[in-house]
Amino acid sequence: MGLAGSRHSKVKEARILMLGLDAAGKSTLLYKLKFNEPFSTIPTIGFNVEMIQAEKHFALTVWDVGGQLKMRKLWCYYFEGADGLVYVIDSANKQHLEEARRQFEQILKNELVKNVPVVVMANKQDLPGALNAEEITRTFNMKKHCSDRDWFVQPCCAITGQGLTEGLAKVTDFVKNCIKSQELAVVSLKRSTKLQKTRAI
Repeated sequence: MGLAGSRHSKVKEARILMLGLDAAGKSTLLYKLKFNEPFSTIPTIGFNVEMIQAEKHFALTVWDVGGQLKMRKLWCYYFEGADGLVYVIDSANKQHLEEARRQFEQILKNELVKNVPVVVMANKQDLPGALNAEEITRTFNMKKHCSDRDWFVQPCCAITGQGLTEGLAKVTDFVKNCIKSQELAVVSLKRSTKLQKTRAI
């Protein structure tokens, strides 16, 4: 968690990692959120980074990392320092859902993203046969795999913008709560250390 500031106000800034298989719609979703315009995107080789002003004094720096097979091997290099995870899935592509689920479970096992809040964006809700939030929650076994963190499944459509504002609000709330908890834990630790030193004297 970093701090950026102007002369007049300090803006808290959180680092959000956006992952998902290729063609899930990550970049389309990111640019729709950023500019509220439909963008035609090409497959991301590497990553895109954009800052989104979530609230007046709270900004999200979103790292959208490519989802091709060769890029997935590099995902772990982006985990460190992440305050939140947005996992984008194509909820209408049933052939890829199993692979998306496997990759999701692998991410959650990594110590660097332990307790990091997760919002699954169930994209492409405009397509026939798209699974709803309840079906995604069941398929991805969210209650089991995310029992150690805040999580939410948000149905959305990156092209129309449906559900994106709600998803962004969820990410923002989760991340703010997580940062607050970390800050309180640090304060508590400092007090405890100070007390131990006082007793030692």
